[in-house]
Amino acid sequence: MPSLTRVRGLLVQLVEIPGLIAGAHDDRGGGRALLGVLRGADAMVLCQAATEPVEALSVVRAELHAAGIEKRTLVAVTKLDEADPAVVAEISRRTELPAVGVSVLDDASLERFRGALWELTGLIRICLRRPGDQAEPQALPPGATVLDAARTVHHELAASCTGARVSGPSAKFDDQRVGRDHVLADGDTVEVVCK
Repeated sequence: MPSLTRVRGLLVQLVEIPGLIAGAHDDRGGGRALLGVLRGADAMVLCQAATEPVEALSVVRAELHAAGIEKRTLVAVTKLDEADPAVVAEISRRTELPAVGVSVLDDASLERFRGALWELTGLIRICLRRPGDQAEPQALPPGATVLDAARTVHHELAASCTGARVSGPSAKFDDQRVGRDHVLADGDTVEVVCK
């Protein structure tokens, strides 16, 4: 079931699938369809209740391995309000995956989960500023340039782009004039400059 959530000002689509069972790679329990959804995903969040044995994750991971699915993965340790928070570190150690504790009763844990989701995407967030307008957040891959940012608006803007005014981590000072090949960083604000 797909849903959208805002993470650092950007919409991120999450798709929930039923749990995988042993034999899913051989289509047991409709496994092929579920694995097909995962093949098309950018990353995966595996859910593990803090109150349940971590061994349940080994079945899911074995099915992912048998299906040849390797993605950036995070473990969401749910129901953390019902267990010792130390279980998060233990699950991370045993699975060798990053883990974050979550409880629907704890807003701070949900914000930490959103932060971990953002890191899982591997993307950077920049804000495109148009003169007179508010900055508009965009997600780009690491290593994206001013030209890549211009392309997110329109190919004609990219064609006429000569550079940008950049404020943020990749700039030496606010509103630094940079060329179109300038590499952007997470948190930059960019105003594209054209011919």
